[in-house]
Amino acid sequence: MKPYFPMFVPLEGRRGLVVGGGEVALRKIEKLAPYGASIRVIAPQILPEIEAMADVDPVRRAFQPSDLHEDWAFVIAATDDSQTNHLIAAQCGHRRIPVNVVDDPAHCSFLFPALVQRGPLSVGVCTGGASPTAAIWLKEQIEAMVPECLEDILVWLHAQRPAIKARIPEEQLRAAALRRLFAACMEKGAPLDDEETEGLL
Repeated sequence: MKPYFPMFVPLEGRRGLVVGGGEVALRKIEKLAPYGASIRVIAPQILPEIEAMADVDPVRRAFQPSDLHEDWAFVIAATDDSQTNHLIAAQCGHRRIPVNVVDDPAHCSFLFPALVQRGPLSVGVCTGGASPTAAIWLKEQIEAMVPECLEDILVWLHAQRPAIKARIPEEQLRAAALRRLFAACMEKGAPLDDEETEGLL
């Protein structure tokens, strides 16, 4: 059994399709919500929690093959009908659309990892379907290790990068400066102020 390669892709501003409107679909959409995708949900019945979510376009009807087109960044088959899910997977395969069929790795072209997400930070744990329990266990260990301050520090470091790049054009020197800033932030437990920053550049 070969492991899955983790690929991180930007979803902000892109469109995805979820077929199914129940609890399983809700869990998938909740995982996707922080990443900025616009999601169409097609199902005869759709949970109110899904309909109330931002960036969700609910369509209350049965799935039709014509719903699939190359504009989708991804498709999730989350119905309780395996035949429908397999049809969606096959059609996505023909159109080269990434597809996830819930609880059916053999028909997926991508899997959902167990996710740790803090602002710009995403850590995905995947066992290739061998043991979701193991993936969740490791995710919980990682969550316990991530300090609460890390999100604010990452947002601050991202904001500093353009000015530091302009000020320190040489790549190795710039990387060393960014390492110093990160270490100082972690020691402080918060972003640095202007005086602290200047002292490390």
